[in-house]
Amino acid sequence: MDLATIIGLVTGLGFVVFGILKGGSLLQFYDLPSILIVGGGTIGATLINYPLTEIIGVIKVVKNAFLHKEKSPLGIIETLVGFAETARREGILSLEQQAQSLEDDFLKTGINLAVDGTEPEYIKDIMSTELDYIEERHKVGAGIFDAMGSYAPAFGMVGTLIGLVNMLASMDDPSTIGPSMAVALITTFYGALLANLVFLPIAGKLKHRSAGELLLKQLCIEGIMAIQSGDNPRIVEGKLKAFIAPSQRASSVSSE
Repeated sequence: MDLATIIGLVTGLGFVVFGILKGGSLLQFYDLPSILIVGGGTIGATLINYPLTEIIGVIKVVKNAFLHKEKSPLGIIETLVGFAETARREGILSLEQQAQSLEDDFLKTGINLAVDGTEPEYIKDIMSTELDYIEERHKVGAGIFDAMGSYAPAFGMVGTLIGLVNMLASMDDPSTIGPSMAVALITTFYGALLANLVFLPIAGKLKHRSAGELLLKQLCIEGIMAIQSGDNPRIVEGKLKAFIAPSQRASSVSSE
């Protein structure tokens, strides 16, 4: 579970609620028409902008934002260096059995291609193409939340206009001015809150996750190329550690 996301949402919402309670009541900020305008308008605009299949898939995207399991670059480097050592001692065909135990399908595919004797340029081309499609899929998920982050404040302004129109249309009845003003102001509040505390931060988190995952997959491609070339395990380790920050680099993992 990603504690940073949970803590961020709870902290942000908590301070907003605290600020409301210091000056009034939460009930003052509840307005069903405002919820319908902002929520319904945002969902409707998103459905228009994206295919239904991609909207349904956003549930899995949200899950990744909250329940993401971080993969260690050093763990992948250690695995690849171990493969390099085995390949130098016993030949690259000896990796076939070890590859079956890998949980990472992307890495498993690359190792199997190398074991099958596929030309290096074809391996790189195949894996790079898959990497491009993964990146595109990730962009769609983050793009949906970016879009919702722009729609929510816009429909907040729509609600404000509706409230003002209703208020101006019934100026002769003072009892309607208060409810109309509530819709006018609270819809803007809902739109801004959803955009800046939920939709845009989740989009940013997904982009960060995507960048990290793509870096790990690029690392895998480089490692597989080095293994197939028969590079010394220490050379393989040096190449792969160049992908991560110096502060993350541990001591040598190769034994050769």
